[in-house]
Amino acid sequence: MDKLKISFIVSLLFTSTVFSQKTVNDTTKIIKLNEVIIINRETLNNKKQVKPLASIDEYLEKSNKVTMIKRGNYAWEPAINNMVSDRISVTIDGMQIFGACTDKMDPITSYVDVSNLSEVHVKSGQQGSENGSTIGGGIDLKLQKSNLDTNLFNIGFDTGYETNGNAKIISSEINFSNKKYFVNADAIYRNSGNYSAGGNEEILYSQYEKYNFSTVAGIKVSEQGTVVGSIIFDEATDIGYPALTMDVSLAKALITSISYQHKNKNSSLSEWETKLYFNAVTHVMDDTKRINVPIHMDMPGWSDTYGFYSKFKIKKAKHNFLFNANAYYNKSLAEMTMYPNDPEENVMFMLTWPDVRTLYSGVYGEDNLVLNSNSKLKVTTRIGFQNETISNEFGLNSLKIFYPNMDDNQSRILVNISSQYEYVKDKFQFLGSVGYGERAPSVTEAYGFYLFNSFDNYDYIGNPYLINEKSIELNAAVNYSSTKLKIGLEASYFHISNYIIGEFDANIDRMTIGADGVKIYKALDYATILNTNFSTEYHFSKLLLMNASLGYSIGKDQNSNNLPLISPLNYKFGLHFKKDLFDAEFGLSGAAKQRNFSRNYGEDETDSYLIFNTKMSYSFQNGSDKILIKSGVENIFDTYYSTYADWKNIPRMGRNIFVNISYVIK
Repeated sequence: MDKLKISFIVSLLFTSTVFSQKTVNDTTKIIKLNEVIIINRETLNNKKQVKPLASIDEYLEKSNKVTMIKRGNYAWEPAINNMVSDRISVTIDGMQIFGACTDKMDPITSYVDVSNLSEVHVKSGQQGSENGSTIGGGIDLKLQKSNLDTNLFNIGFDTGYETNGNAKIISSEINFSNKKYFVNADAIYRNSGNYSAGGNEEILYSQYEKYNFSTVAGIKVSEQGTVVGSIIFDEATDIGYPALTMDVSLAKALITSISYQHKNKNSSLSEWETKLYFNAVTHVMDDTKRINVPIHMDMPGWSDTYGFYSKFKIKKAKHNFLFNANAYYNKSLAEMTMYPNDPEENVMFMLTWPDVRTLYSGVYGEDNLVLNSNSKLKVTTRIGFQNETISNEFGLNSLKIFYPNMDDNQSRILVNISSQYEYVKDKFQFLGSVGYGERAPSVTEAYGFYLFNSFDNYDYIGNPYLINEKSIELNAAVNYSSTKLKIGLEASYFHISNYIIGEFDANIDRMTIGADGVKIYKALDYATILNTNFSTEYHFSKLLLMNASLGYSIGKDQNSNNLPLISPLNYKFGLHFKKDLFDAEFGLSGAAKQRNFSRNYGEDETDSYLIFNTKMSYSFQNGSDKILIKSGVENIFDTYYSTYADWKNIPRMGRNIFVNISYVIK
């Protein structure tokens, strides 16, 4: 452990100790630096959304902290603080799950749907380390679960249609609960053809079809104890990726768990949950539907994860403790078979992920300490142990072409720690936090073998000698809240040592026909990322609400070169009107020209854009039953545009008219 890490952690612990010596009898309302995106269908909260059957990607894109990287019309990759999936933690109800695609065509969010979820927790930086090591933050997708304290029964049917892409959505659900047990079951089907960009330009290979089924059930086994089981089956086929050179014939996941939950509000141990889980992901890339392909290839991948966690909450005096001990075992394997056009030539085969087995175990601790009536301190710590083994000898020998002395096994210690101080006075809230985090290189970064990146047109090779990436972060926020007006200003700064990124190596020959060369993952001395966001909300009356936000980010490496996939100045504005059973919304969103682009990593200047949307809904009551009709127009003026987050400048969807109809039987 280097001197910088030691001194930083000591200072955090010292700060926590000093503040923890102050305790009084008053309490304060806690407001956290995170976001909760409500999707809950059981209580019909999602029906309050302007587009109830929107994909989970569209829900996440509304967050001020999340941006989505798009390679097509399906399975967008989430990013927090302008850091993509390698640097963030994404879990489903606390369960670790890893994609099986070497090209990130199957982010974790693609294996659930809005019908499965109640809400999404988005936490920035080290505030998101509860479920795993992270640099940029964490996203936890919470499954829908009924409350055993209430009697509930409803059946819901939803259907949706969108003109752009001729998209069709059908969904059904049933929710039941009493004091002894509950069942939540749902199914959803999505189908879309090729969408059109502004000006009615068809975007080829942007179609997809998806099925998703899930059931969560619980039974009360004692006064405070409940056993809960869950299963999700998700399958998507015929998925086109217009920004890439390949499509996907199959993306399939089975996600299962069983847990015991204990709750006792009258005890200092208020909550305790232990969960066992298993998930299996299969992902098959192929280019058989592409024309003029120099050489056809198949690229299947598999990822299986077995895991558990046990977490509990303890309240003692002014302390609110949360502890989470978790572990998982993951198997990641991917291969590529190339079929020459000449039948006389041999088929070529390689392992692009050499059957990497990852065993992780860690402990997370959190203390929310009330200092006085105005202030609170939150301290979090995670310590983890990670071991990786290459189990396939063929894959190991392939990597030894570049690393002759590499071992098939390596271990790492990962540390995450943060301290956040909150002060509330009258209508103002002030927050400041400091954090230190580490992450291990991903399977691709450490062991990837000739993975083509269409973004910069290079083949990539992993580097097993990469050391942990380390980040020091500073966060600050000021919020004002009154009956009518809310204003928030926040900023975060990350100084990331050993920043992992690909660097060109002229000594290695390319594998992919047409590639510009080969890059090997290396660790820069450091990189920095600054994010700022301003948001406001104003209630003109009980009927009319206005909200707006403005964000800006900048990322630089050690030589002041721009980092890739960093958002330019962006903004959103919305007006929401609601009266009785009718509501309507008008909104706009846009961004300035992206001038701070990274030419070294395939980016170019992205033009500014401005998009207008309008939506409205009306609900009908038929006794206890309810019918809801929601309709809207997205990209009203059919603007042709792409953003910094669109892979290879793939244009976004043009004008789209949608209709969602929901019928709920109670």
